[in-house]
Amino acid sequence: TGAQQSATVANPASGASPDLLPHFQLEPEDVYIVKNKAVSLACRATPATQIYFKCNGEWVHQADHVTQHSTDRATGLPVMEVRIEVTRQQVEKIFGLEEYWCQCVAWSSSGTTKSQKAFVRIAYLRKNFEQEPMAREVSIEQGIVLPCRPPEGIPPAEVEWLRNEELVDPALDANVYVTPEHSLVLRQARLADTANYTCVAKNIVARRRSASAAITVYVNGGWSTWTQWSGCSTSCGRGWQKRSRTCTNPTPLNGGAFCEGQNVQKTACTTLCPVDGVWSEWSKWSVCGAECTHWRSRECSEPAPRNGGRDCHGPELDTRNCTSELCSHAAPAEDVALYVGLVAVAVCLVLLLLVGVLVYCRKKGGLDADVADSSILTAGFQPVSIKPSKADNPSLLTIQPDLSTTTMTYQGSLCSRQEGPAKLQLPNGHLLSPLGTGRHTLHHSSPAAEGADFVARLSTQSYFRSLPRGNTNMAYGTFNFLGGRLMIPNTGISLLIPPDAIPRGKIYEVYLTLHKQEEVRLPLAGCQTLLSPIVSCGPPGVLLTRPAILAMGHCVEASAENWSIRLKKQSCEGTWEDVLQLGAEPCTELYYCQLEAQACYIFTEQLGRFALVGESLSMAASKRLKLVLFAPAACPSLEYNIRVYCLSDTQDVLKEVIQLEKQLGGQLIGAPRVLHFKDSYHNLRLSIHDMPSSLWKSKLLASYQEIPFYHIWSGLQPFLHCTFTLERLSPSTCELACKIWVWQVEGDGQSFTVNFNIAKDTRFSDWLVPDSEVGAPALVGPSAFKIPFLIRQKIISSLDPPGTRGADWRMLAQKLNLDSHLSFFASKPSPTAMILNLWEARHFPNGNLSQLAAAVAEVGKQDNALFAVSEAEC
Repeated sequence: TGAQQSATVANPASGASPDLLPHFQLEPEDVYIVKNKAVSLACRATPATQIYFKCNGEWVHQADHVTQHSTDRATGLPVMEVRIEVTRQQVEKIFGLEEYWCQCVAWSSSGTTKSQKAFVRIAYLRKNFEQEPMAREVSIEQGIVLPCRPPEGIPPAEVEWLRNEELVDPALDANVYVTPEHSLVLRQARLADTANYTCVAKNIVARRRSASAAITVYVNGGWSTWTQWSGCSTSCGRGWQKRSRTCTNPTPLNGGAFCEGQNVQKTACTTLCPVDGVWSEWSKWSVCGAECTHWRSRECSEPAPRNGGRDCHGPELDTRNCTSELCSHAAPAEDVALYVGLVAVAVCLVLLLLVGVLVYCRKKGGLDADVADSSILTAGFQPVSIKPSKADNPSLLTIQPDLSTTTMTYQGSLCSRQEGPAKLQLPNGHLLSPLGTGRHTLHHSSPAAEGADFVARLSTQSYFRSLPRGNTNMAYGTFNFLGGRLMIPNTGISLLIPPDAIPRGKIYEVYLTLHKQEEVRLPLAGCQTLLSPIVSCGPPGVLLTRPAILAMGHCVEASAENWSIRLKKQSCEGTWEDVLQLGAEPCTELYYCQLEAQACYIFTEQLGRFALVGESLSMAASKRLKLVLFAPAACPSLEYNIRVYCLSDTQDVLKEVIQLEKQLGGQLIGAPRVLHFKDSYHNLRLSIHDMPSSLWKSKLLASYQEIPFYHIWSGLQPFLHCTFTLERLSPSTCELACKIWVWQVEGDGQSFTVNFNIAKDTRFSDWLVPDSEVGAPALVGPSAFKIPFLIRQKIISSLDPPGTRGADWRMLAQKLNLDSHLSFFASKPSPTAMILNLWEARHFPNGNLSQLAAAVAEVGKQDNALFAVSEAEC
């Protein structure tokens, strides 16, 4: 051809270098023919004398080339650019045989160079999808896969998804992604995912849409917990009572299944009928007496009232004259003289007996004022190096009790602080008994030997029976100026009465009570929540010369930016008042509070009923919840219940739940966990997973249970729990393995891995028998304190006065990490006594006296003249 002939002619253009092969600055690219539009291919080379296209091995005719000549400004070499057009007809001629391709060939005086091949294809996109998405109904949180295989096309179609005609962008929604096979995947179905989904395929030719697939996300209903049983329908005899539940945990949505089972349960009940009392027959008349009367009686016993029946009405004794009022009432004169003589003799005998008792008690009772044996200083306080006291201050090593005043019990108004008359005068008792005439050692006696003996001796007195006995949430004891301690075992609640807090010469009976929350109404407003147990100590209104320290647990994660915490006290009228705001300057010196990680220590000079209440200042405020799992120790049926308690993280609540589960025959099946519950208004959710389906099945219809936020946040419902009811598929199945998740929506969470044998596994049985606290509920006198009395007095007298180089009570507070309370300590007559009292409250009974001794010794190094007690006395 002409093209072939011209291609073989070497005719270098002027200026072309004879030593260079042509190289391509522009090579032809792959192109697609859309519909009937021709496409253009171009190439450019330098230095080149000729350029021609070859398509599918054949040269393109020279007339079909469009050529442009130019010069490269940088090198001065000639540049040639050539273009051709390719039509749909040219490509279709070889369609099905091979692909249509074209290539450039450039010449120079040095030879030829070929460009890359450019393929020319006819673009298309078929109408029908190979696979379209299908409509589905799925349960909430279930995964969804919507397949889509786009129509065949050249170039291959790109795929995108529409949700209700809006583009689905996986970059904006982490719950959605598109697979390489173009399927749309929803990891967990949400209610908002209910929509019409469309698969769209497009390329340069066309855009195709699949049929829309309707996805419906439904929620199956779940039962709420049962309400409490109603009262019996009859007040007498056989009746019925009922309880109910609602299908609201969760409520069924979008066609989800309604709860299966009954929403009301009824059971028979029997109420004992009240029986009114009826009088018996009158007895016979008595013999006519000296006063000319006789009497008869009857009893309300035929029958006696019972089951709330009414008592008999009328008198039980009937008296009348038996001589028609003719009897004389004057007694003979000799009888009067006889009676007067007998009374006089009786009075004399009583006086002699009282004198004898007082003389005996003077010999046996009280404390010897001359306690000189230094062995008292060795009762657990060895590490301190103290030197002998100065001769001019002998009182540091002696106790001078006031034995001149007869002791008395406190009696008076519960609200007034005025002293009343003595209700019962007692001789000097065990705590004030004299030590004799010799030299004696004052020992730390055991609680059973000293406190219990003293309480036992005083318990025979009538005033000591004024408080109820036998309550595990109550402690009581009788105390004098030596002070003491009350503790409610296994609750973390105690009351420390320091020495000299009770005036000398007085004896008070003091009680400490933990209240059940259903017994005491504590009004809460707004974001307020109960952070501690409600505790009473009393009697209110007693005269205390120094603050007592009430210790109790709390469940707050305290921080000044998240919480406003107040100490509340119930007034005599029954209203609750704020007496202290923690972190602020106290408005009165009667109260102070040391708040630690899990306990608070309240200094109070007025006993009463107290509670710690918090108000959240931000959604980051959190409370500690204790999560505890219980299940039956024996399982005679196929059903098996796991109870998950969500409790305030205080010892008293855990103690109550353990006692409750003991009554129900429950066992602990996992170590308790702590969860931080935030003030975010989100509920607490509980779910169970990973049970072997061949052995167990859950009877819970929903995927999780919920406890409403306000039920937990108020703190007024102490035993909140959810029950997971499981069913064994075989009575021989005893191994249970599962996971229980407890989490706050958008908050903290905990998981329990349960793996145990329900018939014989008792790994956690020790939790059901909590270790009793050391000592008795009431400790009186020196046995209630770790620091020996004389050592305490020496430390107080030495550190209260300002010391050189700051070697005084302020340095001791710093050593014990109590320097944030210096202003409160300084407001008291003896700051050192306040520090030691707080140390006693925080560290009894397991406090390390060696650490305290080291702190005191550090203060002593600052002032070498601080102590003057010999090594033998330490």
